[in-house]
Amino acid sequence: MDNEDIQLHLDAAVGKMEKTLKHLASELLKLRAGKANPSMLEGILVDYYGTPTPLQQVASINTPDARTIVIQPWEKKTIDAIEKAIFAANIGLTPSNNGETVRLNIPPLTEERRKSLVKQTKNEGENAKVGIRTVRRELIEEFKKMEKNGLPEDMEKDAEEQAQKLTDKYYKKVDEVLAKKESEIMTV
Repeated sequence: MDNEDIQLHLDAAVGKMEKTLKHLASELLKLRAGKANPSMLEGILVDYYGTPTPLQQVASINTPDARTIVIQPWEKKTIDAIEKAIFAANIGLTPSNNGETVRLNIPPLTEERRKSLVKQTKNEGENAKVGIRTVRRELIEEFKKMEKNGLPEDMEKDAEEQAQKLTDKYYKKVDEVLAKKESEIMTV
C-alpha cells in the first residue's frame, strides 16, 4: 500500500465527480431559461415509420432568434408526427407549422416561473452535491480499509485530507454552474 494506490482511488473519484458535474449541466440544459435552446427538445422521440426516433435524427433544429425554435423536418410527411411528439413531451410549448417547418415560440417567463426555475436549479445542484459527498464517503471508506491492511495512519489522514480538498473543489464548481444558470434565468 503506497501513494500510488491512494492516487488511483483519488483519480477514480475525480472521474466520478466529473460525471456528476456533467449530469448536472445536462439536467440544467433542460430547464427553460426563457431563451430558445435546441437542447430543450432533447429526449423527444418522434414516431418515424413506427420506430421511436430522437427528434434530432428526423429534422434540423435551429434558433433564428432568442424566442423561436424552428424545426425543419427532412421529410414533410413527418411534420404531424413531430408536432404530436412535442405535445406528448409536455414541455410547455405549443408547436405550429406552415407545411414546411414546425415553429415553437418561447413565451417570456413570469417572475413566478423564474423563481420556480431557480428553485429547481438549486434542487439539481443539491442532488449533484449529494453525489459528490457519496463519492467522498466511498473514497474515505476505501482509505480506512487500506489503513487496516497496512497503510500508515498518517498517509491515511493525508489521503482523507486530499479527498476533502477534492470535494471542496467540486462543490465550488457546482456552485459556479448554479450561479451561472440562476443569472441566466433571472435575466429578463
